[in-house]
Amino acid sequence: MRRTCSALAAVAAAATLFTGIPAAAAAAAPVRLPTARGAVADSSRPPTERQIKALFDRWNAALATGDARRVADLYAPDAVLLPTVSPEIRTTRAGIVDYFEHFLEGKPVGTVQERFINIPNRNTAIDTGLYRFTLTNEDGSTSEVDARYTFVYELRGDDWLIVNHHSSKVPEG
Repeated sequence: MRRTCSALAAVAAAATLFTGIPAAAAAAAPVRLPTARGAVADSSRPPTERQIKALFDRWNAALATGDARRVADLYAPDAVLLPTVSPEIRTTRAGIVDYFEHFLEGKPVGTVQERFINIPNRNTAIDTGLYRFTLTNEDGSTSEVDARYTFVYELRGDDWLIVNHHSSKVPEG
């Protein structure tokens, strides 16, 4: 029992040392993630995995609008996009908008198949895994594309933005 108490005290001391916030206060402080650009975010402690999952849902909902500019709004001005169906690396807002203008023609709907979330600090999160896009073809039929992804999110001001997004088709076989 003594070791457990000492370990808990050490964790609380480390939390206070690294964050400047007593452990009890940090545990009680809310962490808010924005639902739209400009919403208030709380960076007093790291986000939860559930909250990072919600950032993918926000991105997927932006795809559903069919508005490439709305999707691009979720990316930082200096973001890098390595897209699924384009050989061109996109490093400007104009490039990201251009990519999504073409990609959104297929009315993509993404579904995460498997994911791993890493939250290295209170301002950065990485969501990596496999997702499947259902695309609508010109004749109304649908097709599916399985892809690997990595989203790197960073809290910039009051908003969580995508700073790096890599997506590539899963190799066959």
